[in-house]
Amino acid sequence: MTVTSEPARVVVAGAASGVGKTTVIVALARALRARGLRVALFKCGPDYLDPTYHARAAAGPSYNLDGWLMGRDAVRATFADAARGHDVALVEGMMGLFDGASPASDEGSTAEVAKWLDAPVLLVADASGMARSIAALAAGYAAFDPALRVAGVIANRIGGRGHLDLLRRALARPPIVGGLPGDPALAFPERHLGLVRADERSVPEELLAAWGERASEWIDLDVVLRIARSAPALAVGSGTRTGASGAPASGRAAGAPRPRARIAVASDEALHFYYPDNLRRLEAAGAELVPFSPLRDRALPDTDGVLLGGGYPEAHAEALAANERLRRAIAEHAAAGGPIYAECGGLMLLARRLRTLDGREHEMVGVLPCDVAMRDRLQAIGYVEVETRRRTILGPPGLRFRGHQFRHSELVGEAVAEPAYLVREPRGDARCVEGFALGSVVASYVHAHWASNPRIPEELVSACAARRARTGAAR
Repeated sequence: MTVTSEPARVVVAGAASGVGKTTVIVALARALRARGLRVALFKCGPDYLDPTYHARAAAGPSYNLDGWLMGRDAVRATFADAARGHDVALVEGMMGLFDGASPASDEGSTAEVAKWLDAPVLLVADASGMARSIAALAAGYAAFDPALRVAGVIANRIGGRGHLDLLRRALARPPIVGGLPGDPALAFPERHLGLVRADERSVPEELLAAWGERASEWIDLDVVLRIARSAPALAVGSGTRTGASGAPASGRAAGAPRPRARIAVASDEALHFYYPDNLRRLEAAGAELVPFSPLRDRALPDTDGVLLGGGYPEAHAEALAANERLRRAIAEHAAAGGPIYAECGGLMLLARRLRTLDGREHEMVGVLPCDVAMRDRLQAIGYVEVETRRRTILGPPGLRFRGHQFRHSELVGEAVAEPAYLVREPRGDARCVEGFALGSVVASYVHAHWASNPRIPEELVSACAARRARTGAAR
């Protein structure tokens, strides 16, 4: 059975990386909300940082839509679920419009997601130093894939009204719907993984409001809405979110019984990289998620399992090391057979020591038989396919899922341990073993998206529920 959904929607894509897509989409979201519209935001690709800007701009969560990690059905279902009840949905692209997992197809690209959603595209171009050439650029993008509709262009980093008028005279179709002047004083802060997480300290409310005002002044919002509302009805599966494997993800209806297990989720400046869809899948499987701060809390919450996402432990290494009581609590939880699932930054926290770029070493939890050292260059980047090598808290051996790596650190002084995963890149036959499976702990550099195998969050919650049964926890 299928149902139709008609959220007004538009994909805000870039001619390339670094053209200012996030700034544009934040500005549009703020300007549309100022008109009283309910705005839903999404991000193409395996990105954890841009969605924090979306969440601030739209006062709600932003969901990742990744064709390679999730598959068509899960992308469409996640979009329909999260867009429901909103007036307009804005989808920020990744890299350039046609960049993705393959140089020869649109697999894993923004273009693929736009076609799956049957959504028109607004192309963001860095117009600084550009005049008539914008017409050639836009014509190429509009004609490259006849199945994709590039409905308008936003000229970013323009020099002023005169520059915008010149660009409009040069380009008639697709129309330039507006532009944003460059202003270094309003730039979002960055660090080595990209933008800094958009909390109230790093990105004050005044900065977001300023971009909303800029969009209201410089972009024709009526045209943007007309383009978004031109998207046809979207037919999606009824009541089921499916993954790349085609397997359904469970759902929990209103009024369902109490959660089967409680999972403590690290959430602060040090560790905060999570796909909202993964967290929803844990809740649908019967988990109650309880946030805690590895930086400030002195003990774990009353919990059956622990989730340690990625983030910036290296930027907070001294504070993490100083929180000895919390580190000891995590180690004791693992020693007692409590499930712990850790990705990238979470793996770094579980190591014995973390060596920062200044050469200093900081004590970490010590659950894993290795140290971690930061490097000044990327150590790994890209999509990976994973197969589990043994039974773990994620389920039996042989489970397959998809993920992504992006890291500047590496393991050093690693002792003999059972690797958790067999990993390969999607465009090659080379395989390697990776990660740790130690008792009730699974830790890896891979950021997994469980739409690629919805069984895994079910298994993880079951492992936590079994832990509750063994300890006789009554809540």
